[in-house]
Amino acid sequence: MKIMKLGSKPDSVQSKGDNVRYVASESETEIIVIIGNVKFYLHKFPLLSKSGFMQKQIATSKNEEKENQIEEIDISVIPGGSVAFEFCVKFCYGITLTLNAYNVVAARCAAEFLEMNETFEKSNLVYKIDVFLNSTIFRSWKDSIIVFKTTKDLSPNEFNLKLVKRCLNSIASTASIDTSKVEWSYSYNRKKNHDHQKMRKQEAVPKDWWVEDLCDLHIDLYKQAIEAIKKRGKVPVFVIGEALHTYAVRRIAGFSKGSVKITDKSLTESIIELIPDEKGSVSSSFLSKLLQASIFLACEETVKEKLKKRISEQLEETTVSDILMYDIDMVQSLVKEFMNRDPKTHSKVPVSKLIDGYLAEKSRDPNLLLQNFLSLAETLSSFPRQSHDGLYRAIDMFLKEHSGISKIEKKRVCGLMDCRKLSPEACEHAVQNERLPMRVIVQVLFFEQIRANGSSTGNSTPELTTTTLNTEDDEWEP
Repeated sequence: MKIMKLGSKPDSVQSKGDNVRYVASESETEIIVIIGNVKFYLHKFPLLSKSGFMQKQIATSKNEEKENQIEEIDISVIPGGSVAFEFCVKFCYGITLTLNAYNVVAARCAAEFLEMNETFEKSNLVYKIDVFLNSTIFRSWKDSIIVFKTTKDLSPNEFNLKLVKRCLNSIASTASIDTSKVEWSYSYNRKKNHDHQKMRKQEAVPKDWWVEDLCDLHIDLYKQAIEAIKKRGKVPVFVIGEALHTYAVRRIAGFSKGSVKITDKSLTESIIELIPDEKGSVSSSFLSKLLQASIFLACEETVKEKLKKRISEQLEETTVSDILMYDIDMVQSLVKEFMNRDPKTHSKVPVSKLIDGYLAEKSRDPNLLLQNFLSLAETLSSFPRQSHDGLYRAIDMFLKEHSGISKIEKKRVCGLMDCRKLSPEACEHAVQNERLPMRVIVQVLFFEQIRANGSSTGNSTPELTTTTLNTEDDEWEP
C-alpha cells in the first residue's frame, strides 16, 4: 500500500479520556472545537494560517463571545468526524501524519470543508492530498478499490461525490485495459507462489482477472463500479456476467447450494438488475439459481418475469440440474415462453432432450400427478426428436413410481411415445418391461422386426434408423 508522510514534528496531540483531545503546549488553550461528543482544545494561529473556514468561524465567534472566555465552535457536520479533523489539526501544527488509502478520503473531504486550500497557504493540505491521489492512489488498482470502499462511510456531500467519480474512473479504466498490459500483481486476491513466480509471468492474463477483487465492495458501490465498466464498452459482456456470478457466490450466503436468506432480497434484485441484455452474457445455470432465489425471496413479479424470459432465451443450453428445483408449472411456463420465440433462432431438439430428462427425474416423486406429467410432455408433442429414448425413460420411471394408475391412464402415458424412434437398446429393455401395456410391447416387437428385415435386405426407413441418445443415465431402470 502506498503512503504519504506530511509534517516533521513529533505527535503532541494527546487524549484525556475518550472525549477530549488537546495539543501539549506551554501556551494556553484559545479555542475549543466540538465535533459530536469530542472536544479539541487548540490554539488559534495554526488553524487561522491554513483554514479559511476556521478563520471565518473564529471571526464570527469573536464578535459574539464575552471577553476572557474561551471560544467554542461546533462543527459536528464536518465530513469524517473527529478522526478526519484530527488529521487536519496535525497538519496545521506541522505534526507528522501518514496518509494512505484507508484515511485519505476522509482527510480530503475534511480539508475541503475547512477550506485548507491555496488561498491561505501554498501547498496546503488539499493540494498535497490531490497530488497524492493523482500521482499514487489512482494509479494503483488495489488502492483505488480501498479508497472507493471508504467513500461509503462518508455522507454523499459534494466533496465525497467528486472523489467517488474519480475512483470509478480509475477502476473502470484499469478493468478495461488490454490484458496484455496487465500484470498478475494488479489483482491482489490472486496470491503468487514464490517458487512459481517465473511460470506465472509467462501465463496469459484472463479477461476476468479483476472480478474477484471487486467482490469485497458493498452492493451499492459494486453497482456503481460495474455500471462504470459497462459504460466504457471495452469489457466483453460474458466477463461482466462472470463478475456478477462470482459476486453472487461470494456475497449471497448459500447461493451456490440453492438456499438463500431473506435478508439478501435487495442484494439479489440488484445483481439481477445488472445482468447485461445480450443473450449468453450469463450462463443458464446462473440464471436458474437467481430465479430460484427470487421465488424464495418473494421478489417483484417483474424481476421474476425478466429471469424467466432470459432462461427461455437460452433453454437449449440449459441442463436438467439447472431446472430440477422447479415445479412442473414453472418449467412449463419456460417452455411456452421458448415456443413463442422465432423458431429459426432456437433449436427445439435439445429442449426436447432437456424436458425428457427433467420428467424422468421428477417422475421419481410418487406424489407427481399424472395430469402434470402429461401436461408438460404434451406441450412438447410437436417438438422434433431424433430419438424417443429419453421420453421412454421418463415414461418408464413414471410407471415404476405410480404403479397404481389404471390401464387407460397407462395407455395415455405410453401414447406420448413413438415406438419407431426407440433405439435397439431401448427396444431390448422395452420388450422385457412388465410395466408397459402388452399393446406397447407388441408394437415395439413389430417395429423391431421391420428394422431387422430392413437391415438384412439393405433397405431402411428414415424414421426407423434412429440415433441413440446419450442420456444422463445410460442404463435402464430394472
